[in-house]
Amino acid sequence: MVRRAEIAQATNASENHLAQVVHLLASEGYIKTVRGRSGGLALARPASEISVGQVFRQFEAATPFAECFEGAQNTCPLKDVCRLRDALIAGLAAFYGVLDQITIEDLVHDNAGLEGLLSMPNPASTMAASCGAQGATAH
Repeated sequence: MVRRAEIAQATNASENHLAQVVHLLASEGYIKTVRGRSGGLALARPASEISVGQVFRQFEAATPFAECFEGAQNTCPLKDVCRLRDALIAGLAAFYGVLDQITIEDLVHDNAGLEGLLSMPNPASTMAASCGAQGATAH
């Protein structure tokens, strides 16, 4: 288990903001949380099964990329003559397509630099061991 305060300190994030992120990640089944003295958070499933694209969509899906993506609420005066919208749609699809190919395991596996920055020994195996997820450990 990793404590929220440790993550906040290692990433220079506010604990209040991190609490909101943790709540969202837990509600979507990416992490599990345990309260109490020996509590903390851990991956709820193997790191190899969580794509970065999935996680990004959880945070960004409700926020339109541009006004023209807002559907019925689109008030852009260029909407009927815009030639950029299709390119933006294709670009956004390509962006998520690339992120869908990257897993959490890809980000942490054999990444000594990340381990050093976070001051945590082997983040993937630490979180996987605490949640019992098979295949989530770094090799």
